Order: sequence, then structure tokens, then C-alpha cells
Amino acid sequence: MAKKRSRKNKKKKRIRIHRSFILPFVITLTAAMAVGVLALAAHQWIMEPVKTQKADAAIPRETGPQEQIDHQDESAVTESEGGEEEAETPSKYLEQLSDAAYMEENNIYAAEPAVPGQVTLAFAGDVLFDDHYAITGSVRGDGDISKGVLPEVIERMQSADIMMLNNEFAYSDRGAPTEGKQFTFRARPETVQYLSDMGVDLVSLANNHAYDYGPEALTDTLDTLRGAGIPYVGAGREINEARKPVYYIVGDIKIAFVSATQIERLDTPDTKEATETTPGVFRCWNGERLLETIREADANSDFVVAYIHWGTENQAELDWAQLKQAPELVAAGADLVIGDHPHCLQPIGVVGGVPVIYSLGNFWFNSKTLDTGLVEVVIDETGIVSYQFVPCLQSGCKTALLQGEEKERALAYMRGISEGVQIDEEGYVTW
Repeated sequence: MAKKRSRKNKKKKRIRIHRSFILPFVITLTAAMAVGVLALAAHQWIMEPVKTQKADAAIPRETGPQEQIDHQDESAVTESEGGEEEAETPSKYLEQLSDAAYMEENNIYAAEPAVPGQVTLAFAGDVLFDDHYAITGSVRGDGDISKGVLPEVIERMQSADIMMLNNEFAYSDRGAPTEGKQFTFRARPETVQYLSDMGVDLVSLANNHAYDYGPEALTDTLDTLRGAGIPYVGAGREINEARKPVYYIVGDIKIAFVSATQIERLDTPDTKEATETTPGVFRCWNGERLLETIREADANSDFVVAYIHWGTENQAELDWAQLKQAPELVAAGADLVIGDHPHCLQPIGVVGGVPVIYSLGNFWFNSKTLDTGLVEVVIDETGIVSYQFVPCLQSGCKTALLQGEEKERALAYMRGISEGVQIDEEGYVTW
């Protein structure tokens, strides 16, 4: 019990000692708290603009509907023109684009669109670079193609993201002309530069003159085009190459180009079809293999162009084989059909919602005076945005854009022969 009392007494003594200091302690504590409150208030007053700035920076300024940016992944944002950050969507074809071997093996090429989200495709008909024919007379001396295909036409061609035409001859110094054939065409390999000068990105070789000087000249043609960096479609060293589509990835849109020829319509034509072991063109007189190719292209792309050599020479009226095959192409997956071979313009029509120009005619091919033109098609991820026929004239071995009354004359002619479409004063086609 003594110990307990002793502890009580000791505790009371401590209390008494504290009480002796309580008034000064309270005064000191109150003063310290007052100083702390004043300091905190001052800190908040000073820091308030900084907090506001940080809060503003954390919330994207609205300039219309916009998704919030995930600041945890700064690698996925870029600086926009207005100085704000916006999400960057990787291409759905990034894996293909990053694999050079895959691209080469599958005939895939890449290009940047002039307008983001859209691709402008342009098409022309037949060209001939053979020095033995009048068409090349104006360019033969200095190789200036703009003396034959005039600058305003070349400007339209170069402005397209992808420009395609029909290369209706061989590039070679070898081979012999096909016996008994009335017209055979062969050009000096160096004239391939004309294609680059015009802005051509792709040529069709599926025609009845690519084989005029035999297999050696055809393989020289393939080598010449490859050396010039010009992809080709519709011919090859063997059938798998001849029928293989060419693909272009432009922005985030993948376009397939398929080409074949119905000409000549014989079981044993002068223009040989490629086989498993021999060079030649891709023929579609019996069209099942072409339809199979289009179906494959459709499965591997967003948009399919079928560029077909068909029809009857110098005849604007469509023949039964064109009328039979056009719906088959569309049913197989073609989104656009471009035709050539008749050496004159043929109608623009619509088959199953797909526009078909049955023949673009001569573009720069001979000395005749003939209406011709370019077709410019703008597409996006949903399909065709616009379709325009651009009237031109081949005359005096030159090809020029038509203007004024001559332009209206050519457009009126196309309206007159084309059913199921409307063509306005600038050549825009609707259906």
C-alpha cells in the first residue's frame, strides 16, 4: 500500500509542476497556431493560380467532340496544329508495312495520300512509245513527254495518289515481230522514263500487244518496268505472277488492282497466256480464273479495281462479252471497273451499284483525232466519294485537256451514250 501511495504522491507532484507552466504554455501555443494559420492562408493565396493552371492543363480544351487523352501513355499522343495534344491512331496495316519481305512477296506498295483519309485514283487508256509510229514524233528528239501529253494533262496525272494506264507495247531491243500480225509494237527500254515523267504509278500489261515480240521481249518489259520502279499487273514470267494483284496501301486504305485481257478471242491467240512455266499475259476470255483472283483481292483489301482489256475495236457500242462479264466482276468483289482496247470512248454505266467505264479509248497512241479522257475517282474507307470524267482530246499526236465548248461537246457525247448515270458540267458522275 505504501508503494501505491508513493506513486500517487509522485503523480500529483508532476501535475503541480505542469500547472505552474500552464499559462505561459497556453500563450505560446496560441501564438504559434495563429502564425501557422496566417502562413497557411498566405500559401494558399500564392499557390491558387498555380493550381488553376494545372487543373486547366489537365482538362483538354473543347473544340468540338473530342475523346479525353490518356496522359498515362504519352507515347500515343502528338502535337496538333493548334498546339493541343490529340490521339494518334496506328495504321491497321502497320504490321504489313513494317515487313519489307512480306510487302515484296505480295506485291504491296505504300504511298502517302495528298488528303488524309482519302485516296485519289486516276486512270487513262492506251499509250504507245514505239519510235516507228507517228505518235512519238514530237518527243523523239529530246525525250520531253510534255510535248506529246501536254503539261496541263500531266499535272492532273501527277496530282493523283495512284495513276494507272494501259502500256500497250513491249520495252525491248530483242525478239521478232509476231508473224502475220498487222501491227506490232516495241519501244526502246529508255522510253520507260515517260511513265515516271507523267506521274504513272502502275501499268496494265494485260493487252494484245505486250507479247508482240515474243517471250524475250515480254520478260525484258518486266525487267525494264521493275528497274524503273513502275509496278505492273496482268502479265508475268508465269501464270501466278501474271494473275497476281498489285496492292497499294495509301494512308489506312488498301487498294487491289487486277488486270486481264479478253483479246484475242481465240483458242490459240497470238498473244500467249502465261502458263506454269512460260511468260505471257493474264487472259479472261474464259473468266473463271479472273473471278477467283478478284475474290482473293477482295478478301485482302478494302477496295478492288478491275482493269479489263475487252470490247470491239473502233466501236462505241458494247458487245455481248463485255455485258456478260461486267456483272460477274462486280459479283466477285470489284468496286470499280475500268475498260480499254476499243481505241474509242465507250459508255459509263453502273452494274450492281458499281461504276463501269467500258473503254477509256486511246490516251496517247496514234495520229488520229479522238476524244479521250481521264477518270478520277476519290475513295475513303466507306467507298467512292466522287467519280469524275475529265475530257481530253488526242489530236496531232498530242493529248490536251478540253475546255469551254469542246469540253461540253465531249461531255454531251458521254451523256448521250451512257445510261443510268448523270454527268454534270464538270464531268462528275452520279447514279
